[in-house]
Amino acid sequence: MAEHEWDHPDPFVTPFKVTDADIDDFGHVNNAVYVRWINDGAWAHSKSLGLDFDSYRRLDAGVVVVRHEIDYISSAMPGETALVATWVSSNDRRLRLSRRFQIRDEASGRTLARARTGFAIIKLSTGRACRMPQEFADGYPIMWPCD
Repeated sequence: MAEHEWDHPDPFVTPFKVTDADIDDFGHVNNAVYVRWINDGAWAHSKSLGLDFDSYRRLDAGVVVVRHEIDYISSAMPGETALVATWVSSNDRRLRLSRRFQIRDEASGRTLARARTGFAIIKLSTGRACRMPQEFADGYPIMWPCD
């Protein structure tokens, strides 16, 4: 998919094939599946940046969701492949960062959903908020400053 077809330039894109288990009684992908795709797309991007869960354990810090906002635009259908694009849209380098997402159907290019997720940094050993490790401040670069 060409760069100009995304809402913002240079996304990190993860494909997800719609499975039978994703389809609800309405005959399209259930809304909860989009949340899973967003989560899995964000993790794939984090791993590509060198920030996997082993890194989180080593740093005793993690990035956890505090808020999801999703606008459902069109339904994903059986047999389609959804492309989940993500951008780090803000990083205060202290406590919070956020991502934007755009989900498109691979074949038609139509946008299925747009989302924004806010994250907070926690200390894994306590589960409490903590200051962002330098590796997160540097490792989650703002790709598209839109928050």
